[in-house]
Amino acid sequence: MAMETYASRNVDKIHTDVLSQSRQACYKARDAFFACLEKESDKKPTEIGSVGLQYPAECKKSRVEFEKNCRPAWVKHFDRLYCRNKTAQRLLEDKEIRRGPLSLPQPYTFKPTSSS
Repeated sequence: MAMETYASRNVDKIHTDVLSQSRQACYKARDAFFACLEKESDKKPTEIGSVGLQYPAECKKSRVEFEKNCRPAWVKHFDRLYCRNKTAQRLLEDKEIRRGPLSLPQPYTFKPTSSS
């Protein structure tokens, strides 16, 4: 009964300071996790996050903080964004290696053999 009274009283009131603080905590945890990923990028990823993101065990503590401070939809969104950016970066770096003259296949000309 008391909860219903409290909920009905504060329906229109939005605590923007709380929302801002929770967003800032989420961003800070996210940045710490992705900084750990960059720092530990030479190690083999053994843990699985969302949307196929894999990370090393050394980043597990920061991942737990990230998931604790952010909404699950945000975690999924940030993971997708990170994976997409890393894929694009890898593709762009790969293109730099492949630059140079193109070797196109030579046209095949059929030469009939004379059978006599």
